[in-house]
Amino acid sequence: MPYVTAPDNVRLYYEEAGAGTPIVFVHEFLGDIEAWEPQLRYFSRRYRAIAFNARGYPPSDVPARAEDYSFEHQRAGILAVLDGLGLERAHIVGLSMGAFATFYFGMRWPERALSLTLAGIGSGAMPEVRAQFRAESEATAASLLAEGWAANAVPRTLTPTRVQLRNKDPRGFAAFVERVAAHSSEGSALTLKGYQALRPALGDFAREMSHSRVPTLIISGDEDEPCLDASLMLKRHMPWAGLAFLPQTGHACNLEEPDLFNQLCERFFHHVESGQYRERDPLARSSRML
Repeated sequence: MPYVTAPDNVRLYYEEAGAGTPIVFVHEFLGDIEAWEPQLRYFSRRYRAIAFNARGYPPSDVPARAEDYSFEHQRAGILAVLDGLGLERAHIVGLSMGAFATFYFGMRWPERALSLTLAGIGSGAMPEVRAQFRAESEATAASLLAEGWAANAVPRTLTPTRVQLRNKDPRGFAAFVERVAAHSSEGSALTLKGYQALRPALGDFAREMSHSRVPTLIISGDEDEPCLDASLMLKRHMPWAGLAFLPQTGHACNLEEPDLFNQLCERFFHHVESGQYRERDPLARSSRML
């Protein structure tokens, strides 16, 4: 099995296909490499498409301490993939938990990113919901350690922002639940305790966002309520960011609407690579309405 090694000697399993400009896909909390299959199949025709399992998601290593899952470790995992594969720069595409890691990566190592795609980003990020998000993360972690994924897969996947996938694609949703049920309960619980519950707010990076020159695409389903305000906040703070909402779509937008998701990303990559993706014009920030 192919692995790269993070700075703390944690091994991260990866898969890749295709050749050309590299794209690195970073999965969500309920995801893994397989959740990116619609993207790996599509983009490997023209790109070098790479996905990896975060720490805590076998066959990647499962460290035993919650402190080994911090946001610093998560963004360093992306860097480990680039360094381990000898990639100077890549398009980085993250969903949800992976979008946070992608954002943190871009704020720390912007020179290593051709672009950032932040999909389904923002759950628990806004000040008014941070305490609730932390409490729910810790409660879910305790449930996973006590009962495992077998008892938690269905209630943790049939949520207000996942029901859209079930309604659109029952077979795809069933496969999604089956994959989640096979995850490491320990790895998921420690991810919740060390990363999800404690990660810094997006707003903590206001200065870095305002100075970022990395082309950025923000994608959100319009029924992904926890991410709507955060997506707008990022758009307003990042001068090189564009924003797309997918209609009647929930959280796992790359699985719900793979064709739309792939088209948005591909168009974005082309604009970046051709030098046609531009900074927001200062005139667009005027307070004038007419």
